[in-house]
Amino acid sequence: MRHLADLQTPALVVDADALEANLADMAARWPGATLRPHVKAHKTTALAHRQAAHGSPGFTCATIREVEGMVAAGLGGDLLLANEVLDTRRLGALVADGARVTVAVDSPETVEAAAAGGVREVLVDVNVGLPRCGVQPDGAGALADKARAAGLAVRGVMGYEGHLQALPDLAERARLTEECMARLLAAHAEVGGDVVSGGGTGTSALNTWVTEMQAGSYALMDSAYAAAGVGYRQALHVLSTVVSTSAARPDMPAYAVADVGLKALGMDHGNPSIPGGQVWFCSDEHVTFAPDDGAPVRVGDHVLVVPAHVDPTVALHERMHLVRDGEVLDTWPVDLRGW
Repeated sequence: MRHLADLQTPALVVDADALEANLADMAARWPGATLRPHVKAHKTTALAHRQAAHGSPGFTCATIREVEGMVAAGLGGDLLLANEVLDTRRLGALVADGARVTVAVDSPETVEAAAAGGVREVLVDVNVGLPRCGVQPDGAGALADKARAAGLAVRGVMGYEGHLQALPDLAERARLTEECMARLLAAHAEVGGDVVSGGGTGTSALNTWVTEMQAGSYALMDSAYAAAGVGYRQALHVLSTVVSTSAARPDMPAYAVADVGLKALGMDHGNPSIPGGQVWFCSDEHVTFAPDDGAPVRVGDHVLVVPAHVDPTVALHERMHLVRDGEVLDTWPVDLRGW
């Protein structure tokens, strides 16, 4: 055991009790194989083992590197690479060694790549409204036929309503989720198979149409999902140290500077937040913030910074520390980073 104060900052710290509560709550909502946790959110096989212990036998991955790392960690029983790739040889090698790997396809080219690389199972990726990957629903059946003709087993369909995950109006989020899933179910009627895969943390309480939920951020959380009211606890913070302070002046309130900035935070969803302070801006290595109500902040104080987007924040760090009541219980390598 070490104390939180012993950590070199900036450092990823995970509240052990909040993490456990999040894992238990999602597992209760989506038990067993109905939950396929997305490891892109935490990129940590030790955390994936915790999710498996809560009853999730299969996982969703975003990169070939993640698939390889999960197999190496003994978690290769049922992995879905929920992105299109045009070189699947590394995946085929895992399949040949006994792992079960399914890959998303949305074009004849990705079907051909899956077959050529030695992957045996696919899901037809359907565009349900997010302008990213996915075949249009009315083309899903024909693509499934091409996949079967190429010798691939088509397990079903997947579709991600990612543009709705943090929509602030809950009723609107529910309405649009139903519309997206109607597109996915129409495609599934043409494709066949047992699997209808999709969803995320922001729609996990609303999406009743998928057979498996691909949520990932729920385990650690971030301020964007907290603002959307998804109901999970903030488990992840970036521990930072105050390195400079400035007293109030007639033209400016008091402010402080801590040693976490753009190079340690995913910033695509905006500024991080600091409980008890107002973040002004982030620079390469620093965050500048004003303490609430002029509360005193001293050089050397630790502050817990809440990232706005958990996935890219975690990917910037080599390790995360599991903590309880100021004590470091364990340190986990973020071992699925990189390509």
